[in-house]
Amino acid sequence: MTDPIFHLHRGTAPLLISVPHNGTHVPAGIAARLTEDARRVPDTDWHVADLYAPMRERLGASMIASTHSRYVVDLNRSEDDVSLYPGQNTTGLCPVVQFTGEPVYLDGQAPSEDEIRTRVDAYWRPYHAALREELERLLAEHGRVVLWEAHSIRSVLPFLFDGRLPDLNLGTAGGASCSPGLQRRLEDALDAQATYSHVVNGRFKGGYITRHYGDPARGIEAVQLELAQLNYMDEDSFAWAPERAARLQQTIARLLDAALA
Repeated sequence: MTDPIFHLHRGTAPLLISVPHNGTHVPAGIAARLTEDARRVPDTDWHVADLYAPMRERLGASMIASTHSRYVVDLNRSEDDVSLYPGQNTTGLCPVVQFTGEPVYLDGQAPSEDEIRTRVDAYWRPYHAALREELERLLAEHGRVVLWEAHSIRSVLPFLFDGRLPDLNLGTAGGASCSPGLQRRLEDALDAQATYSHVVNGRFKGGYITRHYGDPARGIEAVQLELAQLNYMDEDSFAWAPERAARLQQTIARLLDAALA
């Protein structure tokens, strides 16, 4: 039986939560070519689908979450692999370096251009087709839909950014992917809490999905929230931290309420 590429839950609210880096699965033929450290898939957005799972029932949200690791193909990069942050260290469509700058592949084992195209066809296109279809379904039903890009990352990664990352990093492509009203409501919700540090359109302004699908004029508003992982898990063992996670879920819920207001 073929492993599913993603899981899709169809909800009733005008809200689609996309979790493109939730997956940890690496097919055996690829895993055998990875370095020992990369086989741990450390750059996973660990547990993010679990963080948002209560919102499916509470809000009636739709959710699409990947099953395969970003090391297979990064679903939040464009298929032509144009850099999201020109001039800054980053990783690509089929990453060959980890977030630490260390290699993903053993010497001589990185994917060829033909293999990258094959992975795009097998994994990238089906995820985006399903995401697009669900957005259009919700838009047709409600006349408006919020696409919420759910991400997380280790709080300190010198290869990618200086110092410690803020706890909550909201990205709207500099205001282009959503309406001014939605961004203002989210900023107000962030300012109203004192538990977590936050920034809007800082180091993470939104990846390919936010930038590509956000179309406020049509009624599709896209927002990315990048969470610092230490607020809900142990960053070394990748273990879920229940008390920290429950506290963070309350703040996420308030942000999603603001998005749907």
